[in-house]
Amino acid sequence: MKDRLRTLLESYDPQRIEGTSGPAAAVMVLMYEHSGEPHIVFQKRSELVLHHKGQVSFPGGAVDPEDLDLRVTALRETHEEMGVEPDHVDVLGQIDDIVTVTDFRVTPFVGWLNEYPYDFRYPPVEVAYLLEVPVPHLLDQRNFVPDRREINGEEVILPAYRFRDELIWGATARMLTNFLDLWSAVDPDSPPPPAATLAHRLSPPRRDTMQR
Repeated sequence: MKDRLRTLLESYDPQRIEGTSGPAAAVMVLMYEHSGEPHIVFQKRSELVLHHKGQVSFPGGAVDPEDLDLRVTALRETHEEMGVEPDHVDVLGQIDDIVTVTDFRVTPFVGWLNEYPYDFRYPPVEVAYLLEVPVPHLLDQRNFVPDRREINGEEVILPAYRFRDELIWGATARMLTNFLDLWSAVDPDSPPPPAATLAHRLSPPRRDTMQR
């Protein structure tokens, strides 16, 4: 499955957003396979952080001056926030940029953890705990919770996903939706992504009311 996903991402032309005044950032959609199922690792942010308290997100953050490129940013942040060594991640490609309500231009990368189980280590001041979510769970329509918002006087339905007592929403959910759309091409036996029926209403806006 990893090689099929790599092949797809190598041929995928991700939407890049240029010309924003805000800072650049990168996140990692970190995956592994366990018991024959692909999983994605999310983090639950602690209540001690300054911004986005208690929200579910991918590991990631703003570019540091010493980062050679956005790929390095995503790997560095994954190491800082989850304790994953950069050389333990096989970066398969990237998906569409988004711009957050705080004007960050976020570039998501997809990486595959080369070993599992893994000794994840995270700073409790930043991360409360990790969520290891099977991709089939995210593809299950019963776990898709459309988030209705009014933006510029128009109702827009944004994606959100339920996992146990947690809600994956906002910027993270929009990046996840892009990834799940691609995953359906990798695994033809998987159900269609739950947001597919809302695609015509999910395209606007790129700048949404969400975490980072």
